Order: sequence, then C-alpha cells, then structure tokens
Amino acid sequence: MVKNENTETESHGARSRLVLAALRQFAEKGFEAATTREICEAAGANISAIRYYFGDKAGLYRAAFTEPMGDSPCHTNIETYSDLPLAEALNRLFREFLEPLKKGEEFRLVMKLHFREMIEPTGAWQQEIDAEIKPQHEALVSMLKEYLGLQHIDADVHRLAFAIIGMAVHFYVGQEVVSAISPQILDTPEAIDVLAERLAAYALSMIEGEAMRRTQAGNS
Repeated sequence: MVKNENTETESHGARSRLVLAALRQFAEKGFEAATTREICEAAGANISAIRYYFGDKAGLYRAAFTEPMGDSPCHTNIETYSDLPLAEALNRLFREFLEPLKKGEEFRLVMKLHFREMIEPTGAWQQEIDAEIKPQHEALVSMLKEYLGLQHIDADVHRLAFAIIGMAVHFYVGQEVVSAISPQILDTPEAIDVLAERLAAYALSMIEGEAMRRTQAGNS
C-alpha cells in the first residue's frame, strides 16, 4: 500500500513538473518554437512521459494553458451559487475568480501564455470559450435574470454580466499596471480577498442600479 502511494505521488510530481516546465517554455517561445525535449529536460522527465501523461505536445499545451490556474474565472462554477442570497453569491464569485492572482510568478506565466495564444492561436482559447467561459456567462446571466424578475434575457442582461465580470478581468490583464500605480491592492493574499469583497459590493450596486433603471423605464 505504501509503495503504491509513493508511486502515485511520484507520478503526480512528474506530471506537475512537466506542466510547469511546459508553461514556461510555451509562454516564452510559443507552441511551435518550444520543443518537447527542452520541456522534458527542464522537468527532469523522460521524453516518453509526455505521451504517457498528455498524449502529445498539443495535449501538454492544453494542460499548461488551463491547469495552472486551478479555480480560475473559466472554471468557477457559478451554477452552484443559485440557491445563495445575491450578496453572498457575488462574494463567492469574486473570491474564487481572483484566487489565481495569489499564485505570483506562475500566474504571470499563465497570463503571458494566454496573451501569446491570442497572437499565435492554436485553438485553445476557442475550446476554453466553448467548454468553460460561455457556460459560466450563461449561468451568471440566468442568476441576474432571476434576481431582476425578468421573463426573458435581453441584451442589457448580457451587458450587465460582461460589466460585472469585466471588473475582475481588468485585474488579470492589467495586473502590471495596477501593481505599478497602486501595488497594495494586489501585494498580499489578504489584499486580494479585500478586493474580491469590494468588487462584489460594486457588482451589487450595478445590479440594483439596473433594477431601478428598468423600473423607471417601465413607469415612463
């Protein structure tokens, strides 16, 4: 039993090293220029390990593109918030959304890889949009529809959903700018948790504002 547990631990460690080494290589060089040999050397792994764990180079790229973020914006399960009061649901949403910001250098590499993917697309972003981002957007839109008491989802509900998530996305794509202007906002895990609380409060105000706008429009 101990032997099996040790083997499983070693296997997980080898796989994790490959993902991290691949993240560094792909972020710096892109999919085409990074070689599997360089990645395996950096990870201290045999070249056959890529086939064993990921199937091929493309599979390793997908793992490096998605796995280091853990509970990222794309993997936050908004559907599980449906039974919570709105304020609590928003707090949980932003806390989980911003959690990857606590990963430091690893997070910066992920963002660099994501930016590179936009310039040199491999199809990874489209897969992420279809599998994760679009369903999560639809879940948030559904939550807003219920809170606003709407019969149908219209363009303004989508605008509101994008605006809410956009507040948090800004701290992903603009991390270096934020850190240069007001570093205390992101410099500790505790500061990031405070940011999540503030964004949840801002989002609640936005939703209440939209509800008021609709009421006034209906009465005019």
